[in-house]
Amino acid sequence: MKTMQIAIDGPAAAGKSTVAKIVAEQLGIIYIDTGAMYRAATLKALETGVDLSDSQALSDLLTRTDIRLEPGDTGQRVFLDGTDVTEEIRSDKVTRAVSEVAAHRGVRSRMVKLQKEFAEGRGVVMDGRDIGIHVLKEADLKVFMIASAEERARRRYEENQIRGIGTPITDLQAEIEKRDKMDSERKESPLVQAADAVLIDTTALTVPEVAERIVRLAKERAD
Repeated sequence: MKTMQIAIDGPAAAGKSTVAKIVAEQLGIIYIDTGAMYRAATLKALETGVDLSDSQALSDLLTRTDIRLEPGDTGQRVFLDGTDVTEEIRSDKVTRAVSEVAAHRGVRSRMVKLQKEFAEGRGVVMDGRDIGIHVLKEADLKVFMIASAEERARRRYEENQIRGIGTPITDLQAEIEKRDKMDSERKESPLVQAADAVLIDTTALTVPEVAERIVRLAKERAD
């Protein structure tokens, strides 16, 4: 298991990050939240006033940006230029803008390079939109998680309630459906299931049930 690499892809709010953290912990390997990396880049762009439609400006910005993922007492922490932005990157303004930022070739190229460096020579669980297709092409296990838009909106609403964010569930579903469209139709690394990925519909499954299924698959591959 020390070198087991697992790629978990799927649309927004499908529960990838939550499940990936549990899987990594149970298998004793590292979890890498690639979505948090794109969110950190988006936060930097918003804070500096860079035009989110300007691919070159965003690419130049990232050459002057340091994004790090580090373990913390309550889970993985995200650092942007040395500052802990774990909570800030989950704000509504970042959520609304992240798909636009992530659609640029230069941004994705920079992030994929960093993600490959993080995973080099070690066992990892990595979740995102294009991990099995572009980042961990030779992953030992690839999973594609889906869930209905209604269920994903409900999950996001419950998460937001804990954070004190009161966005109506109808607005959340609309945002999720918009992100689905943008992620699946973008020219650069569109959201698509890898041919060798295992499809898991999580709509009617609990987080522990999904995690248990992936852990079982990983152990089968290891054997």
